[in-house]
Amino acid sequence: MTRMAENLKKVEALTERLGQVMSNRQTHQQALDGPNQELFTKAGQAYMSEALTNPAKLMEHQMGFWTKTVTHFMDAQQALAKGKMTAPEDKTGTDRRFANPLWETHPYFNFVKQQYLINAEAVKQAVEDVSDMDPREKQRLAFFSGQIIDLMSPTNFLATNPDALQRAVDTEGESLIKGLENLISDLEANDGELIVKLADESAFELGRNIATTPGKVVFRNRMFELVQYTPTTETVHKTPLLIFPPWINKFYILDLKEQNSMVRWLLDQGYTLFMISWVNPDATYRDVGMEDYIEDGYLAAVNEVKAITGEKQVNAVGYCIAGTTLSLTLSLMKQRGDKSIKSATLFTALTDFGDQGEFRPFLTDDFIDGIEAETEDKGILPSLIMARTFSFLRSNDLVYGPAVKSYMMGETPPAFDLLYWNGDGANLPAKMAMQYLRGLCQRNELAEGGYELMGHRLGLEDVDVPLCAIACETDHIAPWKDSYRGVQQMGSKDKTFIMTQSGHIAGIVNPPSKGKYGHYTNEDLNLGYEDWLEGAEFHTGSWWPRWGKWLDKQSGKMIPARNPGDGGRKIISDAPGEYVAKKANR
Repeated sequence: MTRMAENLKKVEALTERLGQVMSNRQTHQQALDGPNQELFTKAGQAYMSEALTNPAKLMEHQMGFWTKTVTHFMDAQQALAKGKMTAPEDKTGTDRRFANPLWETHPYFNFVKQQYLINAEAVKQAVEDVSDMDPREKQRLAFFSGQIIDLMSPTNFLATNPDALQRAVDTEGESLIKGLENLISDLEANDGELIVKLADESAFELGRNIATTPGKVVFRNRMFELVQYTPTTETVHKTPLLIFPPWINKFYILDLKEQNSMVRWLLDQGYTLFMISWVNPDATYRDVGMEDYIEDGYLAAVNEVKAITGEKQVNAVGYCIAGTTLSLTLSLMKQRGDKSIKSATLFTALTDFGDQGEFRPFLTDDFIDGIEAETEDKGILPSLIMARTFSFLRSNDLVYGPAVKSYMMGETPPAFDLLYWNGDGANLPAKMAMQYLRGLCQRNELAEGGYELMGHRLGLEDVDVPLCAIACETDHIAPWKDSYRGVQQMGSKDKTFIMTQSGHIAGIVNPPSKGKYGHYTNEDLNLGYEDWLEGAEFHTGSWWPRWGKWLDKQSGKMIPARNPGDGGRKIISDAPGEYVAKKANR
């Protein structure tokens, strides 16, 4: 007990430190913390309208909730009246948040769990019963009410979490101290903003145990570094391959470790491979727009690769937002008569934003207005704002679950390379962020009438090079059906569409050696997405070899391998370069 008392005193001291961190917290636009009051006002009005026009339905809902609550209380009382510390029968089903057996057997914890689930069901039903409300607004209401439900889970509070309480007793309070230290550390790392650290950052070093594929930085400008990788084969395809990763994240998702590195795999297939490493912008980039990413990014990189290899054309790959921008670039090049890109591959790229999917709650004017004010103030859209938004799309997995382990259990985050990469984000320039959010996401101009940029009206019909698009079945960032719809509108006569199992990252980083996720193909791209999937053929294993065969046909004959520095090209540094090492918001 002496140790427990000492540890509790340490908690008091750490609480003071926490107060200091929060007093120096860097502020952001309040609109980014949730929807404005208008949404809840509309919900309240719709609920009252429902009550007045259909009171029987409202009473049925309320009586159902009351009946379940009272019955639950009576069952718990009866179980205790038997003189045994046992819980009543539990028919709530499985939920991995409640894995501890005490949630089933202990009357206190079981009562709390069951009542929480009854309350959650009542809230969901209340939202579902709202009928006099715009469908888009109702979707937002469902999303944010779901966030409240997730937040209020008893697992998120020390007094109602048996795992955390038992850990505190077993460690005589040491777990609480460690948890508070973890909390303060995360707050200090993000200027008072709470972003839960998902991985042990001390376990990784770029160039040592991640992003280790040998190569050289052979070009650098204000927008990117160009990495040319050292070949692993004696001969290579004549046409070089240039990858544009998203500048929302770092490129090394494609080169985490040798076993799952797409970079390594492509080199082993005999390609002269180049990778773009985007700059991590600060406030001095506030006026950098999509036009700069295209002119000083895409077009500059294509010209450098052509100059290095002596080829007239390159094959290009665009991942996520980089695939969207590659489509813009291809439209611009078509209108300029530039045929430097021989073929294009799109990874999880959206070009038709007509159905905004799970991001719809964040694409209404109140939230985008808040982002615009934030970018005007800071010159950038900070990485932590995007990280927080993405995390809350999967809040139990990416926010509350990790927070419980770190802050209440006092556990050190795992040494997991994918989660380390996930936390190593990048900022967005103010101008570019608003061009993307307003013109593409909100107004869907690329797919509907054309996107005005650089004196041209850019459209999907201009994308006419041989095209291979890969989408992911459970992708919540770029839903496969939306990616498919964009590809359908492109002007290419040679189009291949592959849907792989899993999500935005795991579906793409799916090496053949793992034998993990399969994929679907269907040559008829005139079908609606449901009919396309119904008629698609399923293939076991990775989609990489299938894409490799397609890419081989676009890549010409085999020639002696090219090495970085050939032809007197100046070497700037070793891969992975300097730009990738710069942290966001620093």
